[in-house]
Amino acid sequence: MRVERLTVNIGAEVTGIRLRDAVGSDDLFDEIRSLLLRHRVLFFRDQDLGNFSRADHVAFASRFGPLETHPVAGSHPDYPGLVQIYRSEEKNPYENNWHTDGLWRSNPAMGAVLRCVECPEVGGDTIWVNMVEAYARLPDDVKSKIDGLRASSSIEHSFGAVMQDEKRRELGRQNPPVEHPVVRTHPETGEKILYVGSFTTHLLNYHTPANVRWGIDKNPGAGLLLQYLQSQATIPEYQVRFRWKPHCVALWDNRATQHYAVMDYWPAPRKMERAGIVGDVPF
Repeated sequence: MRVERLTVNIGAEVTGIRLRDAVGSDDLFDEIRSLLLRHRVLFFRDQDLGNFSRADHVAFASRFGPLETHPVAGSHPDYPGLVQIYRSEEKNPYENNWHTDGLWRSNPAMGAVLRCVECPEVGGDTIWVNMVEAYARLPDDVKSKIDGLRASSSIEHSFGAVMQDEKRRELGRQNPPVEHPVVRTHPETGEKILYVGSFTTHLLNYHTPANVRWGIDKNPGAGLLLQYLQSQATIPEYQVRFRWKPHCVALWDNRATQHYAVMDYWPAPRKMERAGIVGDVPF
C-alpha cells in the first residue's frame, strides 16, 4: 500500500490495494479506517467491476456499519443501501452546494463510499472540505459566540423544493426538522467540528440577552452569523478537489467533512453509486 497526501489539510490517494480485499481482511480494513481518520477522505483508482463489484461495494461499506436508505433517491433494487446517482437526461443541482450527507437526519451518515461508473471527459469533479480545520481557524470571539449554539436542519426546503406542495409537505412530515450542535465533537478523535451546511435553516437558541440588544440583532443577526459559518466551507485552504475517472472510489468521513459536486458538465452523463453508512447522534 502507498499513501500520497493530496493537500496539506485533507485528502490522500491510496494505491497498491484492492478494496474488495478489505472485506475479508481485518488488518487491511483497520489500516484503511486509520487512514480515513487522519486524512478525512481517501481516493482509490482502478477499482473496476472485475475487482470491486456492487456486492463488494456494499460489503466494504457495511464493514463501517449498517447502510442508509434515502427517502428521495431510493436505492438499487438488488443492493439495498446502494444509491444510484445518475445524471444523464436533465440538469440536477442538488449536489452542487456545500453539504454533509443526511444533516437533516437525527443521526447523519458516518461516512460514504462513492464509485464512479461513468463520467464526462472533463468536469464533474467533487470537492471535499475539512470542517475540523474550518472550526480550528475561526476567530476566538466567533468560537465563543457559537459555543453551545444549536441549529435546525431540514430536507423539505432542499429536496422538497421542486416537489408539488402536498408532496413536499408529506416529505417534511415523514422527515421533520432536526436539531444539531453548531459545533459537534468527533466520536472517535475528540476533535471539534463546525457542523452547519446547506441543509441548516436557522439557529435555535441564539435569541438570548448575551446576543440580542435590539430586534435587528435577532433574526438578521442570527442569519448573518449562520451565513458566515456556512461560508467557511468555501475556503480553498481547507479543501481537496478530485477529478473522477471510471472505477475511481472515494471514501470519506461525513462527520468531519462537507462536499460539493461541481455541476459544470451537463449535458454529458455522470453516473455514480454511493453507499452511505448510518451514523451516530451528534453531540
